[in-house]
Amino acid sequence: MNKFDFDTPQQRRGTGCVKWDEVPEGFSAEEMRDVIPMWVADMDFAVAPAIQEAVSRRAAHPVFGYTMVGDDYYEAVIAWFRRRHQWTIHREEILYTTGVVPAMSVAIKALTMPGERVLILSPDYNCFFSSIRNNGCEVAESVLKRGALNFEVDWADFEARCADEKCTVFLLCNPHNPTGRVWTREELTRMNDICLRHGVKVVSDEIHCELIMPGHRFQPFAAASEACRQNSVILNSPSKSFNIAGLQTANIICAQPEWRRRLNRAVNINEVCDLNPFGPVALVAAYNKSEQWIDELCQYLWQNYLALCDFIARELPQLHVCPLEGTYLPWVDVSELGVPVEQLCEHLLREGRVWVNPGTMYGPESGRGYIRLNIACPRQQLMEGLQRMADTINGNKQ
Repeated sequence: MNKFDFDTPQQRRGTGCVKWDEVPEGFSAEEMRDVIPMWVADMDFAVAPAIQEAVSRRAAHPVFGYTMVGDDYYEAVIAWFRRRHQWTIHREEILYTTGVVPAMSVAIKALTMPGERVLILSPDYNCFFSSIRNNGCEVAESVLKRGALNFEVDWADFEARCADEKCTVFLLCNPHNPTGRVWTREELTRMNDICLRHGVKVVSDEIHCELIMPGHRFQPFAAASEACRQNSVILNSPSKSFNIAGLQTANIICAQPEWRRRLNRAVNINEVCDLNPFGPVALVAAYNKSEQWIDELCQYLWQNYLALCDFIARELPQLHVCPLEGTYLPWVDVSELGVPVEQLCEHLLREGRVWVNPGTMYGPESGRGYIRLNIACPRQQLMEGLQRMADTINGNKQ
């Protein structure tokens, strides 16, 4: 029997919530009043009770000043990854910061020079593109192949991109957003072997690492082998998995002392070195007291995914849902509709009152013909959003 409730809707509209209160360009607040948002990666579930209690206790103190990060913070991070992912992290390897995207910018600043190239596996998380360019580097895309079962690395192309003398960093998304791949140990070590041959450092964004579907296992890049550990910078946070992104806490984990010195310098240059009073206590409560919550969450998300697949097969057979191994962001092939995805998404928003992301956000070419959905919401809400999509696409909207 489940201990936690993921079915009860949470009223988020009117709370200053990006997911529910954002008004996209060309729309008015009135037009967005009844839209179901299935776009940004933000869950509509109440956070784990232990996190709510920890934050409430801290909020009961009437002063919210500058915050120190204590021993319990480091101990919680180390214990969690050792227990859950068999990854041994040493305290000195951890640098805290305000988020994984700021951490990404820090890593690029620390490990590259302006004008160099940063390799990604495209389609890829949209902030990869902006973070690379904002730090004066160029984006190099190795486009994933659609294999018989799921997306795969084009190894010949990946090696050719790494061999480019201007390519100095490979920015990995593990698990992969938006395709939903959970990379295997064999794939990760092969990536690293190629990177080492060509002097390319690996930065791995592992923010979705707890959101793993049945039959799959998350492999931290740094724990895949000692060579991977020595050639990587890992970015992680409880923010995505435990739905606490607004508390702005993340970690950069790096075994190389010289790289760590440069990373620490970049954290300070970018001025993302201070946490708020609520982030550390939330992290400790997440990692120390909320493991059953995350396990039940993943089961609920899996059932949402199965419901999505069943609905699409029955009501929208023109669409094809890619296998979801991790994240709560199914990647859906809509190419048979023969409509540019930007146009389709605007039509769904304006006429269907449902907001989804066009695949071209994640690669102007590699994302063509796809949309990304967020299924991290109560099932009734998910099914209402899907029904609106079906009615709009099939021309049944009243």
